[in-house]
Amino acid sequence: MATEKVAPTKRELEAFELGNPDVVELIHQAEQSDAADRQLTIRQALKKYKKAVFWAMFLSTSLIMEGYDLVIITSFYGQTQFKKRFGVWDPVSQSNLIPASWQSGLSNSALVGQLAGLIVNSYTQDRFGCRPTMMFFMVWMLIMIFIPVFAPSLSVLAFGEAMCGVSWGVFQTLSTSYASEVVPTVLRPYVTAYVCMCWGAGILLSSGVVRAVASIEGDLGWRLPFVLQWIWPIPLFIGTYFAPESPWNAVRRNKLDLARKSLMSLQQDGPDKERTVDVTLAYIRHTTELEKGETSNASFLECFKGTNLRRTEINCVVWAAQILCGNAILGYAVTFLEAAGFTELQAFDVNISLSACYIIGGIICWFLFPHVGRATIYMTGMAFMFVCLIVIGGLGFAHDNSAKLAVGILLVISTLANMITVGPACYPIVAETPSGRLRYKTISIGRFVYNLTGIVHNTITPRMISSTAWNWGAKAGLFYAGTNLLCNIWCWYRLPETKDRTFGEIDVLFDNHISARMFKHTKAEQFAHQQNYERKEPSEHVESVA
Repeated sequence: MATEKVAPTKRELEAFELGNPDVVELIHQAEQSDAADRQLTIRQALKKYKKAVFWAMFLSTSLIMEGYDLVIITSFYGQTQFKKRFGVWDPVSQSNLIPASWQSGLSNSALVGQLAGLIVNSYTQDRFGCRPTMMFFMVWMLIMIFIPVFAPSLSVLAFGEAMCGVSWGVFQTLSTSYASEVVPTVLRPYVTAYVCMCWGAGILLSSGVVRAVASIEGDLGWRLPFVLQWIWPIPLFIGTYFAPESPWNAVRRNKLDLARKSLMSLQQDGPDKERTVDVTLAYIRHTTELEKGETSNASFLECFKGTNLRRTEINCVVWAAQILCGNAILGYAVTFLEAAGFTELQAFDVNISLSACYIIGGIICWFLFPHVGRATIYMTGMAFMFVCLIVIGGLGFAHDNSAKLAVGILLVISTLANMITVGPACYPIVAETPSGRLRYKTISIGRFVYNLTGIVHNTITPRMISSTAWNWGAKAGLFYAGTNLLCNIWCWYRLPETKDRTFGEIDVLFDNHISARMFKHTKAEQFAHQQNYERKEPSEHVESVA
């Protein structure tokens, strides 16, 4: 198999030159910016862009709210106080239970709200920018929390979850895209994977809160966890007000002065700061102009045309595979441990340990990023989980407590493996593969598919596990082993490796229809004025571009 060296397409270059009379100087400055970023080590990039890293991580903390509430609501189904307030009498268990239909309704109502938020964000971020969008929906969140806190019925609670879900849908896309745009290439996987860690931190926090309120009597036992959500919106609103706008977003909205001001805020002071800002701005303008040739209208429809269809496909499958890889049953480890003889409080303690895997796994993945590609991490994690799911499914045919305990332990191991590989590696992939002008819309479509997959998961997985429904138990592992295998086969043929690639280089590779298996070995000449191909053997070293 040969390795190619590709350049921008003629259509891209013509579009760029027509829009920029001083194109030669601009391209020269862009080359300088690209070469400078390519030489940065992680330590140097952190020192030079520590303000950018801070703001990327600050805005990502908004995802803590989403992870917190999505798990809180499911934890209430087993909480005594919540069941006394909203449950119905079950003569079999001689206690109040939340009906299965309402469990699905409450879990899915937030996802439906998120679907609406994803659509809204794709327009508001392009039209108004990242900061105004974030601040508006922080206020929205602040108001909507009143509904679940004072909900008199399950129907009102479901409505409140849906309304809060709108803001979570916005934060899902905004945090990932903002983080990927304000830091240089070498730091991109770390700040985007941090988004996943924030989501996990919310889950860990909710697990601790559920454990802490277990002894509180009355309605306060379930209302207090909702009340704690008011901790986040006000400080995040204030911080976002002082945060710089994404320079990529500002350039796409033709606000060059705002883009330059943002770049000045994101970089450390130094003797060559202004020159660095100028060449970085030139690079952003260069890449944005090249993209205009393919995405001039920047509408949702453009996401399904030409090379953008391939990018949208990648986003959708990578998002959906997070559930289909087996993550759908990882949350049932506590259920199997309880069946094996663990007490309710012991199960809560295990749940806290499981939630901590999101943080521990994300940190471990940080150490892998400099040495291993995103696609490699993603596919290796899925392969390991496939083996675990096969074993779990096989243990489902045994019925003693030892088998149930083994299933619970394997699910814990799978959770940690998922959080080291598939979970954090997903975020840089979905942030890097879309074109800049369609980034918000493409990520929104992918996350939309993720939420739809989540709705299906919330509907069928409880029925697989429940003894009163399909009663598959651990045998559900075999079903998700099948979906895992299908997703990994797709990854082998369709998932490109974007490690150490700038946004401009990724654009060139997609526009030249380079196959997923050749992405890693193809050198992209994003500043060339004509197409030229340089053939090399795969064993030869091909310079990676940072």
